[in-house]
Order: sequence, then C-alpha cells, then structure tokens
Amino acid sequence: MRNFLYFLASLLTAVVVAYALHSWLAQHNDPGYVLMGFGHWSLETSLTVFAVASVIGFFILYNCFRLLGFLLRLPGKLSKNRRSIKFNRSQEGLIAGLFDAADGNWESAEKILIKHAANSGAPLLHYLTAARAAQSRGALDKRDEYLRKAAEQSSESNLTVGLTQAELHLSEQQFEQALETLGKLHSINPGHARVLKMMHQAYQHVEDWEGLSRLLPSLQQHKVLMETEVKLLQTKTYSSLLKKAATQNDQAAIQACWNDIPEHIKTLPGIANIYFASMIASGAGNTVEDGIIKQLAKHWDDTLLELYSNIDSTDTARQLQTAEQWLAIYPNDPTLLKALGKLSQKTGQMEKAEQYLLKSLNIDASVGACQLIGEVMFIKGDKDKACEYFKRGLQIASNEVITQLEKTT
Repeated sequence: MRNFLYFLASLLTAVVVAYALHSWLAQHNDPGYVLMGFGHWSLETSLTVFAVASVIGFFILYNCFRLLGFLLRLPGKLSKNRRSIKFNRSQEGLIAGLFDAADGNWESAEKILIKHAANSGAPLLHYLTAARAAQSRGALDKRDEYLRKAAEQSSESNLTVGLTQAELHLSEQQFEQALETLGKLHSINPGHARVLKMMHQAYQHVEDWEGLSRLLPSLQQHKVLMETEVKLLQTKTYSSLLKKAATQNDQAAIQACWNDIPEHIKTLPGIANIYFASMIASGAGNTVEDGIIKQLAKHWDDTLLELYSNIDSTDTARQLQTAEQWLAIYPNDPTLLKALGKLSQKTGQMEKAEQYLLKSLNIDASVGACQLIGEVMFIKGDKDKACEYFKRGLQIASNEVITQLEKTT
C-alpha cells in the first residue's frame, strides 16, 4: 500500500512538472527546437515536447528501477516475514508450554515446546523445559534426547544444561550419572555453589566418603553450607571413613585415615572413640592406651572407659593402677567400677573384681556388669551365683528391649 501511494505521488509530481514546463515554454513565441543525431538517424522536435518527454521518461525509468529493486528484495522480505511469523509463534508456544508445565500437563507442554524450539530465540529454554516435562511423565529416553539437543545449543562453558541434567539425574536417584556430569562442571567452575551442593548430596547418597572428604574444604571455603552443617558433615564423613578402615582390620589403614583427619575434628569425642575402638579391635590397643588416658583427662566418657578396659595391655597391673587413680575423682561412677572389675579379673584378682562389680551393680544394674560378675563367680567355682547373675543380666536386657519397643509404638 505504501509503495502504491509512493507511485501515485511520483506520477502526480511528474505530471505537475511536465505541465509547468509546457506552460512556461508556451509563453514564448519561439519555443525552440531540439535536434539529435545518431549515425544516419536524426530526431528533431520542439523544446516543449522534448522537456515534457524527458520528465515523463525520467518518471518511467525511475519507477522501473524501483520496481526492479523491489522484485529483487522481495524473496528476502518474504523469508524475513516467514521467520518473524515463526518466531512469534515460537514465543507464544514457549509461554503456552511453560503454563502447561506449571499446571502439570507434561505431555502437552513437551509437544508444544519441541514443536517451536527450532524457530525460537531461546531454544535452550524449550529443550530444558521439555526435558523436565519428559522426566515428569517417566519418558527418560526422551529426556536424554532433549538434553543432548540442549547441549548442542549451548557453549562448553555454559553450565545451565549440565546443572539441569545433574538435577534431573539426582531427582531420579541416578547418582552415578549425576556425579559424572557434576565432575565435568566442577572442572569448569570449581567454586560454583550449586555444583558443590549437588555433588555433596550425590556423594552422601552413594556413601562415597573419600569423595566427600575431598569436597569438604570447598564447601567450607565457598560457604555452600552453614557452619553447623559443615561440622555435622565433617563428623559424619570422617567417622564413616574410620569405620570403613576398621572393617579392613588393618592398623596401617586406620592410622593413615586418622592422620588425614583435621585436628579440630580429632578432638570430637565421637570421632576419637571410633579411632580408639578400631585400633583396639585390630590388635593395636597398646598404641592408643596413652591417647585414651589423655582423652579421658579432657573429657570423661563412659565409652572411653569401656574401650580402656578392653585393651589387651602388656602390663594389665599398671593399667589397673592407672584406672584406680580415677576413683578419687569419680568414686561412684558405675562404668568406672565395672571397668575396674574387668581389669581386676584380667590380673587374676577375683575378690577385688567381685567387690568392684558388686558396687557397680548396686549403683546401676547393667547387663555388662552382670555378665562380668557372672564370669568371676564361675571362675571362683560358685556356679549357682554365676547362673543367677547371668539370668539377671538377661532379664535386664529383655526389659531394655521392651522399653525401646514401647517408645517406638
């Protein structure tokens, strides 16, 4: 329409100019003439006719050239218009797909998003949203296909596709695949908070404590978790590593694991107890005896007392003497008295063992104390009393089980 109006305007202008020239030249008695020759040909006409013809000719030639230019540009304009229409439709499709996904219409969302992805200005968003929709309806093969197409639309340094892929794998409990993707993302950006958080979640689920221990410094440095969460995670990680080393029953492996633990974690009673128990179980109790004594001086703990009494010391008499020194501070500690009874039994002092164990039972009747005093009585030859104490221990144990069941119901 605009071109047609432009044509009419130029035609009107040409007519007005031609008329004005004709009127001006007609005022003269001698309008003049124009003679043109070419070879054997010649053309003679009046100046008025020549001027009017020139104006009309210019108009015709000008519009012919404009028409030719329009025709040459027409395919490009048509193509641009088609792209513009497709782009607008893709934008509408993206909005519709996002609304469908928000409403839980996964199949409809997936279909609309993929249909318009090729013509969109943001194909990455189409494919990633379609991948989420496909997973939500259980089509994992389609999900992976859309993720591959999204990766083709993204640069290698763009973490968006990888983060979405890892998140989807985690939600489907595909932890190995998630860790593979997250490992690549971590190499691109080691300090990315979301990558670190998802790696920590995946490592915990697969119980890869070695991997988690390597990740702990980054989690703390980049403040991915709160300080209390980091401390709890450190405790769980290093205690699990110690337990894993303990299952190998290898003193060197347990000691190497302990040496790798940060000093501020070693001071935690729970961690230290696992280390001491592991070393005692592996037959290296003598190497941790002094460590247990020092730990008890800092933190009085029933578990440590039990571990101390379980050490197969080369000098049990000295071990008993050390434990008896603690009676001055904790004279009525039933666990200490039970440990003293056990150590006395190891040294062959059955009367002393009986006295310590009876005192422990009077303060707190425990299964362990009943078992120990039963053994002492059996060694002394009093089988009836031994059976009586064993029976009492079983009764205490059964009562504890019943109490626990009542708490859980």
